[in-house]
Parts: sequence; C-alpha cells; structure tokens
Amino acid sequence: MFHLSKIFWLLAQPLSLAFLLIAAGLLAIAIGWRRAGMGFHGVAVLLLFVTLYTSTGSYLLHILEERFPRPLAEPHDLSCMIVLGGGFDLDVTTARGTVELNQAGDRLVEALRLALKHPQARIVISGGDGSLSGPKEGDAAAAERFYPAFGIGADRLVLEGTSRTTFENVTHSKAILDEAGLRDCLLITSAFHMPRSIGLFRRQGIEVVAWPTDYRTGGGIGRPSIDFTQPSLNTQLMSTAIREWIGLAAYRLAGRTDAFFPG
Repeated sequence: MFHLSKIFWLLAQPLSLAFLLIAAGLLAIAIGWRRAGMGFHGVAVLLLFVTLYTSTGSYLLHILEERFPRPLAEPHDLSCMIVLGGGFDLDVTTARGTVELNQAGDRLVEALRLALKHPQARIVISGGDGSLSGPKEGDAAAAERFYPAFGIGADRLVLEGTSRTTFENVTHSKAILDEAGLRDCLLITSAFHMPRSIGLFRRQGIEVVAWPTDYRTGGGIGRPSIDFTQPSLNTQLMSTAIREWIGLAAYRLAGRTDAFFPG
C-alpha cells in the first residue's frame, strides 16, 4: 500500500497529470482519434491554467488550515507533545550529515519553543524513512541530534522511527504513548495536515489537542481568482492542497478515519 500510494501521487499531482493528458492526446491523434486527442489537450491546458495562474490551490489549502484553529492560550501544565515527521530535509540531512529543515520545519521549531518553555514536557517524534529512493535517515533519528543541540535532554525524547506515512505515524505511536503513559498530548503538525491527522488519532482512540503550525496561506482568502504573479508558488500550493484532499478521501474510503473532513 505504501509503494502504491507513492506511485499514485507521482502520477496524480497536477503537473504530472497534465503531462499524461498531453501524451495521451498525442497518442490519440497519432492513431487517428483527432477529436479525442484535442479533448485531452484541452483538459491539460485548463488544468495547467488553473494550477499556474489562479489562486485555487491557496483557496483549497486555506479551507484545510482553518479547520482546527490554534487555541488562544497555551496550556499551563504541558506534559507531552507529538510532532509528526516531515520537517527535515532527509535527502540533505542524510547526504551531508547535518540537520536541515524544510518548509515544514516549523513543526520542529514550535516543539522546541514549547519544550524550552515547559521543561517537564516530553516530545514524541514520529517519522521514519518514507522515501522511495532510500535508505535515508528518518525524522526521529535526525531529531535525536537536533533537540539536544538546543539543550533538550535526550531523556525527554520519545522516538518512533519506523513509520512512513501519517497512518503509520499514528498506529506506531499508539503503543509508545501507552507504554510511556502519555495522555492528552499536543499534536504539532502543519495546519493543512491537521484534519487528516486528527481523524486518524480519533479513530485509534487517542485524545490529542490540535496545535497547528507551518501555515502556508494568510487569513481571509476569498474565492479563487486569476493570479499571474506567482505561477511557481501557485503550483506548489495546488499540489500540496490536492495531495491532502486526496489523502482525506483515501483514508475515509479505507476506513482509517470516521469522517471525510474531521473537525
């Protein structure tokens, strides 16, 4: 299932899908199906235009990010926090032997901030090598070097380094949380990723408090509009949003969550 999901996303992301539609159109024209070929090309052009030159991706991502607002006040007695993997650039970290954060690195930085403010809190880091090109150092292993560099004792870290997907993050962490006796932890992950994550934790009977970070959009975003100013960013936002919405649908259909859009 893991490998199938990775391959599916390689093909289903907007730019890959546009390429496949163009290729299918050329093939259809070559065998004499001109009308079908032009139809494929028309859909590809429309998909590219929406992806590159509209704010559709930002709009779809904003809906996800607004689903679980961060609590107005921090907990006074924080005992634990769960940080889902994805914040390290594992390609660079593995190749260079350093610790490099990626765009989702806010997850790790926010957990560090809270850990320094709440010295009694333990940090559960869930994430292994989820790449197809591996083997690579996982998030849990990189975190074992990252947090002590800022004075966080290794005894405060609870590491889960075998998971490759969000579903495995949750199921593999369940036994670790039970063994360590950790309850009602903050769940720290990207804001757009929070609905799917919360749905999985609820399905496993694990109570957590949503603590979103790594926001990709600003507030007050209206309906999608034309935007010729930032095609590369629009593409990135669209890909991230589509992947998350597909993940929500797939997990619901597979019975891994109790609702399509947990809230």
